Amino acid sequence: MSESRSTGVDAEGFIFTVSRAPVQLEFQPLLEDVCNVLSQPDLGVDGIYLYGSVARGEALPGISDLDLTLVLRESPTIAILERLERVRCDLELRHPQVTKVDFDIGSRAEVLAAENRNSWGFWLKHHCRCVWGNDLGVRFERFRPSMDVALAMNGDFEAVLTAYLRRIARADTEQERLRLQRAASRKLIRATQILCAEEASAWPQTLEEHVALFARQYPTMVVQVAFFLFEARNPSADSEKFSARLQAFVAWMASQQ
Repeated sequence: MSESRSTGVDAEGFIFTVSRAPVQLEFQPLLEDVCNVLSQPDLGVDGIYLYGSVARGEALPGISDLDLTLVLRESPTIAILERLERVRCDLELRHPQVTKVDFDIGSRAEVLAAENRNSWGFWLKHHCRCVWGNDLGVRFERFRPSMDVALAMNGDFEAVLTAYLRRIARADTEQERLRLQRAASRKLIRATQILCAEEASAWPQTLEEHVALFARQYPTMVVQVAFFLFEARNPSADSEKFSARLQAFVAWMASQQ
C-alpha cells in the first residue's frame, strides 16, 4: 500500500494529509480484501483511496466505519454501480471489525476536470491515501485554507441536510434512523467550515478539530454543535428532537452566510 504525508502544517502554511503510518493491524485484512476484490479489471477501478479514522490510524474495532473513495477509469454504468454495491455489502458481512463500509465513487475525468479542482482535487490531496492503483492526488498542488475550497466541499449543506431530514422521517427501523442521524451530524459538523475558512490556519481533519475551530469563532453556539458531535459518535436522540435541532442549526448557518 502506498504511503501518504504526515499530518501537520509546514513552514509555508500548507496542511499535510493523513498519517504515513501502516494501517492498524486490526484493519489490515479488511484492506487487503478490499484491494483484492476491487482491483478486478472488469470493475474498472483506477484507484482506491482510504480516508477517515482508518486512514488516520485512529479507528476503533467494532465502532469505526471504513471510508473509501473509488475513482473509476470511466463514468460508471448502472450495472457497474450495482456490482459495486454488492461488493460493498459483502465486505461489510465479511468484516465485523467495522460497522459500515462506505464508497464514494467518481470517474477519472470528473476528478481531473478543472472545475472540480477545489472539490475532488482537494479531497484526494488532503483527506485520502491511495492504497491501490493510480494516485491522482499527486496531480494537485497542496491547498491553503480558503473559502473557495470550503464552499466547493460543503456549499451544498442546506440541500444535503434537508434531504437527510426527509430520510430520517421515513426510516423504517430505529437502527436506520440512528445511522442517518450519525451521517447527518457528520455532514453538518464538516459544513461549519464554510463559516470558519477565512480564519483557519490549517484544514481540520477530525470532527473534533472542526468543532474546536467553530467554537472559537462562535462561542455562543457551543452547546448546539456539541449535541451534533455526540450524535456523530453515539447517535441516540429521538427523531423529533434531532430533527428540530438540525433544522434550527441549518437555518442559523444559512443566515450567517
